[in-house]
Amino acid sequence: MEYLLRGILIGLLFGLPFGAVGALTVQRTWSSGVKAGLLTGFGSSVADCAYACIGAFGLTLISDFLLRFQGIITALGGVLILAMGLKTMLCPQKELPQEEPLEGGKLFLTSFAIGITNPAAILTFLFAFSYFGISEIAGWINGILLVAGVFLGTYFWWGALSTFTQFVKRRAAKFQLHTMNRIFGGILCAFGISVFIKLFL
Repeated sequence: MEYLLRGILIGLLFGLPFGAVGALTVQRTWSSGVKAGLLTGFGSSVADCAYACIGAFGLTLISDFLLRFQGIITALGGVLILAMGLKTMLCPQKELPQEEPLEGGKLFLTSFAIGITNPAAILTFLFAFSYFGISEIAGWINGILLVAGVFLGTYFWWGALSTFTQFVKRRAAKFQLHTMNRIFGGILCAFGISVFIKLFL
């Protein structure tokens, strides 16, 4: 249980909902409800778990490959973020009726793709493990508990962000949906552009 608790703490400290996925979670919660936000956050948490697995189990072959092609993978993520931002900003979505089912797979996959195209996350988790004194993990069970803790810690933030966004939405009825979508679309575009600026610099 010690590894589970450490994983939760790492997820809480390093899984703060900032960045492109955070903006996407807020936008989708605002337009389609808490469930859409939770599905979006779920994709990001799974991506975090994938990188946490690489760090926890010492999968150096995979980590070396991802870090070697980090620029290309990150650029693909930047293109995805920019495309989603432009689509949201230029073609504001209408709010989904209550009876219309959400495209859960699409919500999950897009946020997962954004999260997984950040190979530098491996270094973040390696630093986190070292900071919390997790240099070597004895046994697969402890590794699984650590990764599960990371998932729970990061997903807590997505749940909190989605719930808070829904709370604010109910008290901000004067803001029209298409206006908010344009704002969030602009934020996503800014994140996408910043990815390319970092790559070129």
